[in-house]
Formats: sequence, structure tokens, C-alpha cells
Amino acid sequence: MNAGPNLVNAGHYENFPVASIIMPRKLRAPVRAIYAFARTADDFADEGDAPADERLARLAEYHAHLHALERGETVDHPIFQALAPHIREYALPYGLFHDLLSAFEQDVVKTRYAHFGEVMDYCKRSANPIGRLLLQLYGDRDEKHQAWSDGICSALQLINFLQDVAQDWPKGRVYLPQDEMAKYGITERQIAEGRSDGLWQIFMKTQIERARRMLQAGAPLGRALQGRIGFEMRLIILGGSRILEKLHDAQGDVFQQRPVLTWRDWPGLLWQAAFPGKRKAAGGCSSGTCGTHR
Repeated sequence: MNAGPNLVNAGHYENFPVASIIMPRKLRAPVRAIYAFARTADDFADEGDAPADERLARLAEYHAHLHALERGETVDHPIFQALAPHIREYALPYGLFHDLLSAFEQDVVKTRYAHFGEVMDYCKRSANPIGRLLLQLYGDRDEKHQAWSDGICSALQLINFLQDVAQDWPKGRVYLPQDEMAKYGITERQIAEGRSDGLWQIFMKTQIERARRMLQAGAPLGRALQGRIGFEMRLIILGGSRILEKLHDAQGDVFQQRPVLTWRDWPGLLWQAAFPGKRKAAGGCSSGTCGTHR
């Protein structure tokens, strides 16, 4: 999502609001610093041709830099020099940064997920920390809000997995639950050949609907947060919902074209985020065509 309010189109962080013009000015620098940490660490796992040992060593260095900051030491690394003052000012939990690194480490060594529980365990560390860090920046300590945030972030991660089936395959990764693929007779050969025949469409509908339910369950957070922050959160939720609509309308065929937000989507999304009372269900599909609700 790289249009409108600058939701970044970059790997697993395309739903991350990087210094959006909507976000309060004082939060833009810490958000940029967190994003830079996550983006560079994610690149260690994903980019280039370095062997696994080298990738893991780079991620281990990031763990070590975090531990140094925890001990009150100065770290001579630009990413951590930018991040450190914001960690101190907003009391950002170090554990959340370590969780992100553990997910990136997993990307290096784990390429298949036996069941949905394994996928959610990954989401818990790869996506949910971002939402919790943002809430910490907002000064929001409400446990219910954190739970809603976890649901939104996990749903956005699942949406990204569905968008990127074809893109993840060349990297040797399949984030779809293996047991559910087997239930519908979906094989890796089918993914490799880019075929959406057989039961692929039905299989993808189940994945889309589950992500939609999760996104909708967390959607009250968009109304609970006030001001610009609430507006931005509603916009993120609506953007995820719109991608799900596009996935459904394409009958799950992500091989011919990856569904993304375009400039045509933004006027409607911005209006709906500004006037949430005009929507039947926050976070649900605006046209009622998402998942099995077509």
C-alpha cells in the first residue's frame, strides 16, 4: 500500500504506517526508527544470496545491540543510534524487538507450516509486536486494545501471505497451512505452476474468510483510538479489508496478478475512515462481497 497516506509497500511491512502525514508529527520519527529496524532486519532474512549462517549472524548482531542498549551501553550503529532515544522516551519493551528478530530468524530456517497454529505463532512474533509498539507510542496501555491490535496485525500478516503466495514460492517458502492444503488437494506443484484450478478457489475462500473475521474482530480499535491515530488505524483496517475483497473477486487467483491498493481505492477508503458511522460494520467488507459473504 504505497499510495495515499504512505502505507509502505515493502515485503511483510507493507501495512506499516511509516511517518504518515496523518500521524501526529511527534510520532513520525519514532515510527521511522522502528520501521528502519524492522525493515533492515527483515532484509537480512530475505534479500541477497548470503548463506543461512551469515543471515543468522547478522540477526544475532541485532539481538546483541538490543542487549547492549538494555544494559545502558552506547551502540555505534546508525539504526540503533536512531532507535535508542525513542526506546527510552516511550519505554518501548525490548522483548517486542527481540520477538521481531526471532520471526526473521525463523524465516531463514523454516519454510513450511504444518498447521494454522504454527502460522499464528509466526504472526505473534512477526506482526503483533508492531501494533503493540505503536500503542506504546500512543500511550495506550489498555489490554483490550492490545488484543484488538493483535487481531488486526495477525490478519494483515495473513493477508500479506495470501497476496504473496507466488512471490514467496521462488524464495522456497509456503506460509499456507500444510494440513489445510492437503484437505483440499492443493499441492506445491500447483503453486509452482501458478494454477488456480481444482479446489484452489474454495481453499482460498476459507483463508480469505478467516482473515476477514480476524480483521473484523479487531476493528473496534479503530473507533477506540482518538484523533489522527484512530483515523490512521481505521484506514489500515479498511485497506486490509479492501485487499480481501480483491482477493475474493479474483477467486483467489494470485498468480495472474497480485491484488494491491491503487489510487482508485484511496478516495473511498479515506472517506470511510473519516466517517466510520456511515459504514455498516467497521473492518467488514464495504460491499459485502468478501470471503463467503458474496
